[in-house]
Amino acid sequence: MKSIRQRLFIALSAVMLLTMMPAAVFAEEQAPAKPEAVTQASLAPSSRSAILMDADSGTIIFEKNSHDRLPPASITKVMTMLLIMEALDEGVIKLTDKVPTSEYAASMGGSQIFLEPGEEMSVDEMLKGIALASGNDASVAMAEKLAGTEAEFVNMMNKRAEELGLKNTHFANCNGLPVANHYTSAHDIAVMSRELLKHPEITKYTGLYQDHLRKDSEKPFWLVNTNKLVRFYNGADGLKTGFTTEAKFCLTATARRDGLRVVAVVMGEPNTKTRNAEVSQMLDYSFAQYMNHSIFKKGDVMGTVKVEKGDLPELKLTAKHNYSVLLKKGSSVKDIRYELQMPKLKAPIKINEPIGKLIVYQGDQVLTEFDVDAPATIERAGWWKLFKRACGSLF
Repeated sequence: MKSIRQRLFIALSAVMLLTMMPAAVFAEEQAPAKPEAVTQASLAPSSRSAILMDADSGTIIFEKNSHDRLPPASITKVMTMLLIMEALDEGVIKLTDKVPTSEYAASMGGSQIFLEPGEEMSVDEMLKGIALASGNDASVAMAEKLAGTEAEFVNMMNKRAEELGLKNTHFANCNGLPVANHYTSAHDIAVMSRELLKHPEITKYTGLYQDHLRKDSEKPFWLVNTNKLVRFYNGADGLKTGFTTEAKFCLTATARRDGLRVVAVVMGEPNTKTRNAEVSQMLDYSFAQYMNHSIFKKGDVMGTVKVEKGDLPELKLTAKHNYSVLLKKGSSVKDIRYELQMPKLKAPIKINEPIGKLIVYQGDQVLTEFDVDAPATIERAGWWKLFKRACGSLF
């Protein structure tokens, strides 16, 4: 009898102990697992195609179906803006030049700044309209300003794509409105974006969150950047959004922190919230994992090279943009060196024309190679100048 009472007492005590046990004990057992660290494999899961690239060296950090040919929607305007910036650099146009609006440019649908036929805006204002509001009408007006017709400007776009080595790109218009035979890839968009960023002035436009056009007129137009990351992501200052029913939600984004600038491209995202979240995660990953080691900063003198029969006998090579190599954080920078490889140059030489290579090594291993472009145009010298130069070398 006593044994039965002892067993009942022990069982009852156990039940009471369990009912009195703090809820925290059970909560601890049922707590959700901590989220796993972000890895390359977990980046951009909802995208149709994606790529993450170091803007300075072009090193690819992550890619997913990056060479698939897809409709780019308004990301097309990256190439449009690139040709505008190159025309500004070459002195073909100035920011203050007036750009007229044709009937055709004014007829563009989709996103626009509502240009009216005959209305004029400066190149500066048109760039704002393209970069912030994704103006299809402004894109066509600038195309006509630079090439006479949009069709001829599209030829320029495709020629530039070929020069950049873009294998999966073909443009049929300058603004990305749906049309047959108009496609590109995430990889090619990243290369275009990297080339555009060699013109640092562009981020004065793409990095703006809001501005005005026709501010002092009867019809002021408020511009709000379609790329919300420039407001909400630390270091973001571009570049271009895109959306059509066919392309879904696309974005080429760039951000800079601690001297490292990266480009993140996604295509075919289901909505803007997912698109922005996945691009932000891609940017976070790059800044957490990588650093760059500077070789030359913009404006640094890289060397000089002789130019045969040029109106100037030699060309001073000045870094037009930053040159750096991408390294994992904590990597050794010991034994990193570079060499300039320049073939014999002969005039004429056009500004921005590739004229040689900058090769960066660590020990005997090649880390990366850069094209070196001519920082200025050198015309062929006249016979009299060449004669005087030859005579001068005799004495």
